[in-house]
Amino acid sequence: MANQNAKGFKRLINACIFSTAGFKATWTHEEAFRQEVILFVVTTPLAIWLGKTNIEILLLIGSIVLVLLVELLNSAVEAVVDRVGLEHHELSGRAKDIGSAAVMLSLIWAGVTWALILL
Repeated sequence: MANQNAKGFKRLINACIFSTAGFKATWTHEEAFRQEVILFVVTTPLAIWLGKTNIEILLLIGSIVLVLLVELLNSAVEAVVDRVGLEHHELSGRAKDIGSAAVMLSLIWAGVTWALILL
């Protein structure tokens, strides 16, 4: 658990450590996140190469970053739901489905962004 008394620079250091642990946990336990990181690694140089303006490059890269952000949040929701209990419950399934829908929507948004800019 985080040190609730940490202030200033120490709190920032702790936040970086916890964030790094979150990235490591997501990388280790979530195949979808690993696939989306690979997508980011492949598309970032393409965005830099294919984008005509800085705004286009930012939108192309940003749309993939949005996918990563939503996947991180979805993974957090799934972890909490699984922590509460592994037995089937309608609300647990609904929470996981909603998280999955958010990831799908972010992927559609990224695809539309890439298509509109490049076509």
